[in-house]
Amino acid sequence: MTRLVFFCGHAGTGKTSLAKRLIAPLARATGEPFCLLDKDTLYGRTSAATLAALGQDPHDRDSPLFLHHLRDPEYQGVLDTARENLALGVSVLVVGPLSREVRERRLLDRSWLGVTDDVALAAVWVHADEATAHRRIVARAHPDDAWKLAHWDEYRQRRFEPEGAQRDDLIVFDTTAPTPADYDALLDRLVRAG
Repeated sequence: MTRLVFFCGHAGTGKTSLAKRLIAPLARATGEPFCLLDKDTLYGRTSAATLAALGQDPHDRDSPLFLHHLRDPEYQGVLDTARENLALGVSVLVVGPLSREVRERRLLDRSWLGVTDDVALAAVWVHADEATAHRRIVARAHPDDAWKLAHWDEYRQRRFEPEGAQRDDLIVFDTTAPTPADYDALLDRLVRAG
């Protein structure tokens, strides 16, 4: 069996840190090989070069150009790479905001994902309170966050928390102040998801 696990949520919630923390324990607990596919690592440089070539701010991942023309191909590329790894018997942790996909309940839709029934699926919505997320974004000082920080009131309007049916199949994990027991419980849920 292979696993496809999504770590999604807004900027500054700790998606990548959480996935990195869990990848080795997941591999040990399941006996399966895992790889980590972070959308920003895979496509950040390409998107920056594309935006710059088109005369745009290379770090503005909130621009209409990025959102309408580059966002979806980035995610499709991540999913293509995930499927290749799954076909080779390697389980995959995918890291990215994926907010639109959460809203549309696509992350556990096998047809949309293009995965077979023998792939165990899980989606973790990574949450941190707004003040914590803002503090983390400021501290990491990444150029891709400049627009968010300069337009925080506008950006924060796009932040949402899944509700109702959107939340039904998600594992929600709050990284504001987790305890070791919280991490252990999440690991156990991901192992049992298979």
